[in-house]
Amino acid sequence: MKNRWLIALSGVGIHVSIGSVYSWSVFNLPLASTYAWENTWAGQTFGESSAIAMTFSLAIFFLGISAAIMGHFVERRGPRVSGTVAALFFGVGMITAGIGAWMENIYILWLGYGVLGGIGLGIGYITPVSTLVKWFPDRRGLATGLAIMGFGFGATVASVSINGLIDAISIPAAFMIMGGIYLSVMLASASYLERPPQGWMPDGMKEAISSGKKTVTADISQQTANEAVKTGPFWGLWTMMFINISCGIGVIYSASPLAQESIGLSPAEAAAVVGAMALFNGLGRIGWASFSDYLGRGSTYMVFFLLQIVAFWALPNITSVILFQVVLYTILTCYGGGFATLPAFIGDLFGTKELGAIHGYVLTAWALAGIVGPQLTAYLHSITGSYQSTLYIFAGAFVVALVVSLLMKAYIARATGKAADTQANSNLVGEVTN
Repeated sequence: MKNRWLIALSGVGIHVSIGSVYSWSVFNLPLASTYAWENTWAGQTFGESSAIAMTFSLAIFFLGISAAIMGHFVERRGPRVSGTVAALFFGVGMITAGIGAWMENIYILWLGYGVLGGIGLGIGYITPVSTLVKWFPDRRGLATGLAIMGFGFGATVASVSINGLIDAISIPAAFMIMGGIYLSVMLASASYLERPPQGWMPDGMKEAISSGKKTVTADISQQTANEAVKTGPFWGLWTMMFINISCGIGVIYSASPLAQESIGLSPAEAAAVVGAMALFNGLGRIGWASFSDYLGRGSTYMVFFLLQIVAFWALPNITSVILFQVVLYTILTCYGGGFATLPAFIGDLFGTKELGAIHGYVLTAWALAGIVGPQLTAYLHSITGSYQSTLYIFAGAFVVALVVSLLMKAYIARATGKAADTQANSNLVGEVTN
């Protein structure tokens, strides 16, 4: 029997590697200042910055799409095979991007980092999560929070390394060397991943149950991904994630100019504020996910949305530098916490039979939100001239999310009560029969 904490560490290894995608901004200025990339694609002419930004957009788009399409593959082939496939796509994609930079060919850069790397991102994101939920039936939130925390912190590690390699060697070398490192780390992590036996529990949980100190709360249902996607709770999850991600990405996209506009920070000071956002993004993932083991997943999402209604409404009117940062970082913890709490919530609602596939379907909300959030933020700012109206609209969107979360909580209470009644009737029949 493998050590479940080493399984969790392996999941963190994969997520830290693919989480480097959030450090893409480190490449932006070096690429723009080194290459004259103004290209025509599908009848559209892209300037240098737009062409480079397309690389990141492609990566996030293919992350969401591949997570949805390959979820069934992850469930069928298991975490070791799917983790290996993710490693090959992501590592080879980074190396291919380096070749594109070396050849000064942006289409190869798009293919490597955007398409191949994006596919590796999607498969790698969902692979450890469904496995960890099965290894940690007693601490679902903590387990998935650990892995997905790695995704949030991956950018912090990668930014320093990539920047150093660009300065010391070259841009192509940075892509290739980091690609080789990530390929090695992800292959090693995938080699240890394995599902536990059916119905496995840790010894401490077994003892607590046998002594009566703990009771097992059964999942509301055990559904396949194709069954789950036809239910209201699935679309409730999808809607909550879409709103949380769209508004969170909108803030991430506009954080620096917002800080300069609202509280008068200099560009350098605003950059420092943005740099700390990744830390709170990561802390929110482990903190909120662990908290959800005690508070309950439905209640945790309600807290997310209540906090953000207040935070988004207050943010444009704050003049205190310290208070501005407290509110901004609170938003980032909720943004990261939404991702980390999601897999455990899926397990509670639909069981673990095809958790990876269901998780992939829900992550299509990420693919769409990655486009809607920044575009909506930029559009509203262009027509209003400030971020105030944008943040008010986001606060209104979270009111909708809160209503959905209340409906989800009511559904959970109703479904749990029905399951308890069914179990009680079953026990009564058994006693009468005996």
